[in-house]
Amino acid sequence: MSSLIRQRQSLTFRVRSYMSFVITPQSPIADWLADLDASLERSKGFFAGHPIALDLSAVQLMPSEIAQLVAKLEERKIRVLGIEGVEMSEGAERLPPVLRGGRGSQDMAPPDSDADKPIKKKQEPASLLVENPVRSGQSVVYIDGDVTVLGSVGSGAEIIAGGSIHVYGTLRGQAMAGATGDPRARIFCHRFEAELLAIGAYYKTADEIEESLRNGPVQAWLDGKTLRISAIN
Repeated sequence: MSSLIRQRQSLTFRVRSYMSFVITPQSPIADWLADLDASLERSKGFFAGHPIALDLSAVQLMPSEIAQLVAKLEERKIRVLGIEGVEMSEGAERLPPVLRGGRGSQDMAPPDSDADKPIKKKQEPASLLVENPVRSGQSVVYIDGDVTVLGSVGSGAEIIAGGSIHVYGTLRGQAMAGATGDPRARIFCHRFEAELLAIGAYYKTADEIEESLRNGPVQAWLDGKTLRISAIN
C-alpha cells in the first residue's frame, strides 16, 4: 500500500524597501488642508500613484482625529499607507500602520569618538544612464544617485532621482531630484517644457515658472528653502 507524503512548504519572507512621499500636517489642520488644496489645484495628480506616509510629529491628534484626517486626504485622492511620529494605543485599529525606522533628509549619524577607528572614505553616488526617450506615462525611479537621460522626457512621464537629473533632450514631464534629501541635487535640461520641477520637498509647477525660461536650457537648484530656476547661457 502506497502512502501519501505531504511536502511541507517553507514560508519565505523577503524584505523590500520602497520610496514614499512624506507629508507633515501642521496646526490648525483646517488651514493646512486649505494650503494643500491650493497646491493640488496648481499640480493636479501630483501624488497620484505614489505611496504616501503621514508624519504626525508636528501635531497632537487623538486616534479619532487622525482617522478624520486620513479620510479627508482620501477625499483628495491621497491614500495614506502608513503614519509616523506618533505612538498609538487604543482606538487605532482602523488606522494605517505605524511606520518605524524610515530614512530621511534629517537623519544624521552621531560622530565617532573613537579616534583609533579607520576613516571611511565616502562612497561616490552611483548613476543611471537612460539611453532611450522616456515616453508619456513612463516612470524612471533611481534613488541611489543621479539619472541621466540622453533623449527627451515626454509629457506625463516622470524622473525621480536621489541625486541630480540631467536631460539632454526636451523635458516635458516631471523631474524630482534629491528624493532622499540631498540639498545639493540639481536638475539640468537642454530644452525646458516641464510640467513640474522638484528638489527634495520643494517644487514648482509650470504656471509658477517664468515663461521666458521655456524652450531653452535651464538648471534648477535649492537656495535654502527656495527652488531657483535659471537659464543656462
